[in-house]
Amino acid sequence: MIALLMGSGLALLFSFLGTPLFIRFLVRKSYGQFIRDDGPTTHHTKRGTPTMGGTVVVLAVLASYGITHLVMWLMNPNSPGPTASAVLLLFLMVGMGLVGFLDDFIKISKQRSLGLNAKAKLVLQAAVGIIFAVLALYFPDENGVTPASYQISLVRDIPWLNLAFAGTVVGAILFVLWSNLIITAATNGVNLTDGLDGLAAGASIMVFGAYTLMGIWQSNQACGSPRQAGAGCYTVRDPLDLALLAAILSAALVGFLWWNTSPAKIFMGDTGSLAIGGAVAGFAILSRTELLLAFIGGLFVLITLSVIIQVGYFKITKGKRFFKMAPLQHHFELKGWAEVTVVVRFWILCGLFVAAGLGIFYAEWVVLL
Repeated sequence: MIALLMGSGLALLFSFLGTPLFIRFLVRKSYGQFIRDDGPTTHHTKRGTPTMGGTVVVLAVLASYGITHLVMWLMNPNSPGPTASAVLLLFLMVGMGLVGFLDDFIKISKQRSLGLNAKAKLVLQAAVGIIFAVLALYFPDENGVTPASYQISLVRDIPWLNLAFAGTVVGAILFVLWSNLIITAATNGVNLTDGLDGLAAGASIMVFGAYTLMGIWQSNQACGSPRQAGAGCYTVRDPLDLALLAAILSAALVGFLWWNTSPAKIFMGDTGSLAIGGAVAGFAILSRTELLLAFIGGLFVLITLSVIIQVGYFKITKGKRFFKMAPLQHHFELKGWAEVTVVVRFWILCGLFVAAGLGIFYAEWVVLL
């Protein structure tokens, strides 16, 4: 618990103090956001707002996690250091963040609203996702538990949904495909949500808060732990370190949100949205709660579905639109809702989705008692 408080406190401090310094640097370099012409006209006033703010969040997370483990080791040399699960999650977050950074930098340097082309972006994201998925099947602990497993999970691994039904080679291939589907869905979901001041950051704070609580609970009820309660124990490799990382991410985003809330002084850019999306996917995979992500990240799912519906309806009807504009938040903007109203109401929706996910998580444990 000391590590959780220390890590989240450092992340909040680094992000809160580092963001305005980064804003000044971006302003001096004239690195500002370009606004798409087909978006809401009210967004045109945001042109030139500093972007790539996700860089501060990523650096704050890395620094806070490293310093926390260093301090804990200095206090007690026998304390566990960084774990395989957390390092893999950081790799996925940083890897996706670098892809987003390239995308943002091209937009800025070329002075256009489009960055990496779709093919290049997909290839780079797939490379990071494949490396993560393959490595996640290695590094067993003293009990033989690896960061990820071949079984698809809801609240824990589902035995009859074993991807290794035809052998480990086939299972590994299917797991890589399954993991990349989750990663692609999460990164796109957060990226699409990042359209209004503070929307993605505020929603992600709640999502990472949920993973913090679940990690603590999984640690307390780990199989083999003196506190476990019967069949409801969890087989997760490093739940407490994942909880620490989730708390750090949530706190870093709180510090960033201070400057990102309307009217935003800085945008997180693809650097932030892809990094956050990668982290969300990593938590779902490594905490063995893959299908539960559909509830915890329900707002991201809803916004992604609005784009799918819009595109599908447009093609089927040969030019008609189901929504005034997609993603969904812009539909309500064009209906006359103020930006702040849309953001707060979508935060409420996100909170309800997160609460539902936590309710399912806890209810399953109660049923197994």
